[in-house]
Amino acid sequence: MLRASKEYEGPIISSIALLSSGLDSVASLAVAYKKTTVKLALIFDYGQKAASKEIEYSRVIAERYGINHKVILLPWLKEITTTSLVNRNMAVPELSMQDIEKESDPTITIDSAKKVWVPNRNGVMINIAASFAESLDCEYIIVGFNSEEAVTFPDNSYAYLEVIDKCLSYSTRNGVKMLAPVAGLNKKDIISKALEMKAPLEWSWSCYHGGEVPCGVCESCIRRKRAFMQVGIKDPLMVRLGID
Repeated sequence: MLRASKEYEGPIISSIALLSSGLDSVASLAVAYKKTTVKLALIFDYGQKAASKEIEYSRVIAERYGINHKVILLPWLKEITTTSLVNRNMAVPELSMQDIEKESDPTITIDSAKKVWVPNRNGVMINIAASFAESLDCEYIIVGFNSEEAVTFPDNSYAYLEVIDKCLSYSTRNGVKMLAPVAGLNKKDIISKALEMKAPLEWSWSCYHGGEVPCGVCESCIRRKRAFMQVGIKDPLMVRLGID
């Protein structure tokens, strides 16, 4: 039996992808694309600081794979989100490599996660995606959940995936399920898998900001930088942008 809410295990028929343009969603799409017909890539604009860059990059990625691309606006989610990922009057936390390596004392990363939290973001996006999946007669929703972020973001965990699968079995007539190809991987292994799948990582955007170049100091940038260092290659995005 295919356990789509965990590691990818076999062929499926059709799906839609949640494509934020981050490393995890790009790698997940690349893996799933080998075995399923992806009918649509969705990205959400909920007022996040990186929205314009994420939308631009996800559109390029969708075009690379020949997938229809759709932007969903969630202005109400912007209105009720008070944390730094959306609030222009709050600074996004800046972390160091040492901060994210303190696995025995994750106080700093837990605090960082709280400061970029968006109320029920994954729950909202998954349920909207499930409506599209059901209407397009797709069995699965591709998501970029991963083990590294599941430590501080519980809505990236296996437990959450299993609960969502159960909920969707009641709320969709065709029993839409989650497909999380990299849910068991950390960032280093996600990059290795993405390279194996020849994913367009040069068009992946991880930064919490939407500048011309990544900020290099937010938690997402630091995790990305560490992972490429661990793999032992230059970040293809930085190479494309001409940054050492």
